[in-house]
Amino acid sequence: MITLYQTPVAWGTPNLSPFCFKLESYLRMAGIPYSVKLASLATAPKGKVPYVEIDGKLMGDSQFIIDYLKNKHGDSLDAKLTPEQLAIGHTIRRMLEECTYWYIVYMRWVDEEGWRAYTPVVESMIPGVVGGPVPLTALRQKMLQILHDQGTGRHTMEEVQVLAKADISAIATLMGKKSFLLGDEPSSFDAVVYAFLVSIIANPVDTELKQYTLSQENLVRYCARFKARFFANWKPPESQAA
Repeated sequence: MITLYQTPVAWGTPNLSPFCFKLESYLRMAGIPYSVKLASLATAPKGKVPYVEIDGKLMGDSQFIIDYLKNKHGDSLDAKLTPEQLAIGHTIRRMLEECTYWYIVYMRWVDEEGWRAYTPVVESMIPGVVGGPVPLTALRQKMLQILHDQGTGRHTMEEVQVLAKADISAIATLMGKKSFLLGDEPSSFDAVVYAFLVSIIANPVDTELKQYTLSQENLVRYCARFKARFFANWKPPESQAA
């Protein structure tokens, strides 16, 4: 049994962190038993979520964890993929994690309407995840500085949504009429795609990016298909149930 440490359930999804959601999706896809506990950045191996306790040790970084599990349990999800498919999946994963992620962060922390909607979620993580009573204004200022240094924070909301919509368009085009990203059966890369799409769609703020994502009919069907197959029996942990 793996213990998955992550941020609290919110907005009707297993997790608002795309990386936590990605890892939980993979565990379900691979049929690996796990339990969920609230994370603490004070004990997180890399100071970030998610992290897991596995084989008597703590391990951080969602992708390193997935790679470890593939080596330990086998890689039935990706075993039949061609080198080209693996390359496409890798490229999409890196786009989502290194670019789209920052657009999602921007819409939660920078945009005023997005911040108002996200504030209760941040409050639910203090002090459990963050590790102490930190003022919200200080947390937000820190994140704004990180976004500015990374580059996304230098853009306007309109510019960020243009960039993010291009990412969504690329995924919709590549997926086409396929049931999953790379074919009729899911691969580990679908854990990433699904997590990021839901992170956008679940936002209660009706952003242009959210509406654009919902307008991609193949992606909407994909999310419904993935949920029915891997999360049909999901419910919030008792400790976090409303």
